[in-house]
Amino acid sequence: MKLLIATIVLALAASGCTTTKPGNGILAPRAYVIAEIQVTDPVGYKDYLAAISPIVEKFGGTYLARAGQTHSVEGPQPTGRVVIIEFPSFAAAQSFEEAPESIAAAKIRHRTATSRIFVVEGSSP
Repeated sequence: MKLLIATIVLALAASGCTTTKPGNGILAPRAYVIAEIQVTDPVGYKDYLAAISPIVEKFGGTYLARAGQTHSVEGPQPTGRVVIIEFPSFAAAQSFEEAPESIAAAKIRHRTATSRIFVVEGSSP
């Protein structure tokens, strides 16, 4: 039975749907920052990208999608770029959004784009 449980835990961890919290070995769901961004000043927006990318990395984030092609299956088509960033946990994603350097970078985004941004917790193991 212990072997079966260990195999399931390892399979879930390898699948990428969970992450281990440091110190306690408990599997926790990853989290995703999902943004729909309408760039209004492409030149100025480059400054935002330069500022935010190292902050994403600092908090363990990985870009999964960045402004690629989109297709609306239901509801209106996004009018701007769609960005999806994966974080190791919901707490990490929130820490990223609330960090002083993220707030400073957001001021650049507010001048150069309009956006809707969500933090979404992934599925539990």
